[in-house]
Amino acid sequence: MTAVPSEGLTASGAFYVPVYSSVSMSQGKLRADFSVTLSVHNASETKPLVLKRIAYFDTSGKMVESYLKSPIALKPFATVEVAIATTDTRGGTGANFVVDWAAAGEIAEPAVEALMVGSVGAGHYAFISQGRPVRLVGKN
Repeated sequence: MTAVPSEGLTASGAFYVPVYSSVSMSQGKLRADFSVTLSVHNASETKPLVLKRIAYFDTSGKMVESYLKSPIALKPFATVEVAIATTDTRGGTGANFVVDWAAAGEIAEPAVEALMVGSVGAGHYAFISQGRPVRLVGKN
């Protein structure tokens, strides 16, 4: 971490990251629970990235938890992670994160993704979900 820049934050954006703390299997008769690790990477080699919000939402869209009390700044190439334990099933089968970010001037877009890891019987599974930049569409 580093100090939040004192100059104006003129660049900003948001990422939507679908995550799966639980997955329905066998036509909904079986549920597999997964741990989730959200990683937010500052892809800039030279500038700090300010994270303004990391919020976790459940399947119905209700906010489960907010992970930042105030903005934090990541040093160039630094990463921050949020971990959801396998036993934490509050998110359900359609959970998601929203990450709001900002920077002082032009910056490389952050890389945001989630890693899900779990086991069912003797099988072990791991998969990722990439964050998608939130962009407005439909306006002429």
